[in-house]
Amino acid sequence: MGAVGSVDVELEVMVALRAFLGDDVVVRDELDNNLAAELPTVQVQVAGGDDDGIRLDRPFVDIDVYHSTRADAIALADRIRGWVLTQLRGSTTASAVFGRTGTISRPAVRPYENTALRRVGATYEIYCHPVS
Repeated sequence: MGAVGSVDVELEVMVALRAFLGDDVVVRDELDNNLAAELPTVQVQVAGGDDDGIRLDRPFVDIDVYHSTRADAIALADRIRGWVLTQLRGSTTASAVFGRTGTISRPAVRPYENTALRRVGATYEIYCHPVS
């Protein structure tokens, strides 16, 4: 049995999102200095959460979409939300089992200092545990 917190949720979600979104979307945990040349980009970051002290983790995961237009950023964020709530939920990888998923904060426009880009972000709770 894996230790609590032994699932690298950022990595697992990034790999699964890459498979879902395809090669036209960059999915990463840290933004590149030349972000405007890599649109659309999706950033995945753990933003807190808790666990049961035994095995089950419940991380909060921020997923931010950076795109050239507000409409495109909103559309991609909505597509990702649908994936989190329907396809990630109940899935299994080689390292993780994903249970219940939910929205803490639905996709909304978030400020970003570069006015040539648009940022839309959401926060999700993702119940997971290591594969036995």
